[in-house]
Amino acid sequence: MYTNCFDICTTNVHRRAQASGLLVDMREHKEAQALAFDAPEVVHIPFSELKQRWQELSQDLESVTVFQDGEKSAVASQFLRDKGFLDVSPMRGGILLWMQKGYPVIGKRFNSSDKEPDS
Repeated sequence: MYTNCFDICTTNVHRRAQASGLLVDMREHKEAQALAFDAPEVVHIPFSELKQRWQELSQDLESVTVFQDGEKSAVASQFLRDKGFLDVSPMRGGILLWMQKGYPVIGKRFNSSDKEPDS
């Protein structure tokens, strides 16, 4: 079970991102290309590739796993903890809540009910 991961709020993630924290964008390629986090340190590793690519991440950085709406973040964070990452947390709400809070993104903003960028 995933009991060691405590999700953190978007506001705290934004603060961490500005202070050299790493956002690990776990969304699939199409989602990340349409709308990306605008933060100093973002690494894109789709969830479907995590088992093959987790070693690309530095265990020395404070990391936050992020998704479209936050549902898979705890699973990804626990996977990384099982691989020896000590400072990794899931972000509550994903990029949808990030946008609702007014934090910067690259690409077109969209409504959370749409789940796809507006044309």
